[in-house]
Amino acid sequence: MDKPMLTIVVPCFNEEEVLKDTFSQLSAMLENLLVELLISEKSKLLFVDDGSKDSTWKLIENESEKNHLVTGVKLSRNTGHQNALLAGLETATTQSDCVITIDADLQDDINAIPAFVEKFLEGYDIVYGVRDKRETDTFFKRNSALLFYRVMAKLGINLIPNHADFRLMSGRAIEELLKFKETNLFLRGLVPLIGFNSTKVYYNRKDRMAGESKYPLKKMLAFAFDGITSFSIAPVRFVTFLGFLAMGISAIAGGYALIQDILGHTESGWTSLILSIWFVGGLQLLGIGLIGEYIGKIYHEVKRRPRYAIEKDLFTFSVREQDPQETVLK
Repeated sequence: MDKPMLTIVVPCFNEEEVLKDTFSQLSAMLENLLVELLISEKSKLLFVDDGSKDSTWKLIENESEKNHLVTGVKLSRNTGHQNALLAGLETATTQSDCVITIDADLQDDINAIPAFVEKFLEGYDIVYGVRDKRETDTFFKRNSALLFYRVMAKLGINLIPNHADFRLMSGRAIEELLKFKETNLFLRGLVPLIGFNSTKVYYNRKDRMAGESKYPLKKMLAFAFDGITSFSIAPVRFVTFLGFLAMGISAIAGGYALIQDILGHTESGWTSLILSIWFVGGLQLLGIGLIGEYIGKIYHEVKRRPRYAIEKDLFTFSVREQDPQETVLK
């Protein structure tokens, strides 16, 4: 096959502390791929500024002026990591044969990228970057991640264990992904649903170069909960099960109290009564909260609002300027 045009999509949110190193390392990697004749000369690095408050976009603009490999798009506001990834994929696929997504902190090993491209050339539409080990994680993060994947598997949600958003997708795989119109995005769950020929490349994750993680514990828990509620109604069914269980326990306790009353062994007391009220009340609030979560997701979905808005697009202009006569049809 002809040398494919590769675009590496890098979502950015307040990444000014790491961008210079990211530009340098990814540019060197892309140049090596060009020297090895694995990719087209039109290949690009596409940085997606997700409404950053620092100088992230200014750095992207400045780098694009002096480095022909670097380009970018600026979103009008912060839409979240998943939407920024989708914006990059949708922008890149208009001109690209394949797209790799990677976070700006480069904790994912860029040395795995040549293996991604080789797998694509072998005919794979999706190549997952999978962490070989989790030695850089804390004990809590490592074991909570393991628990998350086990829970998702039990719920019937097909995820790739130890895979985040470091992956390669072909143009046609991205086109299929874009047919999923839901607002509540969980790309790690959506991509396996595409079903095209896929494989894995294993790598070791590195420490963050600088700055702070954009996924502290609170965001990680919210992300995990969004993933579960976006793909399964099992939590609601679990609350229903708890409701039946509480009814059963109440019936047994009622029968026991009736027998004690007949035998004349009853004793006055309020502790068991208060505890049962609290238990049932907490169960009701939990059920209402879970149902409310699903109703909230339905509310966001039915409005069909755009998931993002692009304020500036340097990518489309740079590709057309490089080859104004060519139109790529997907």
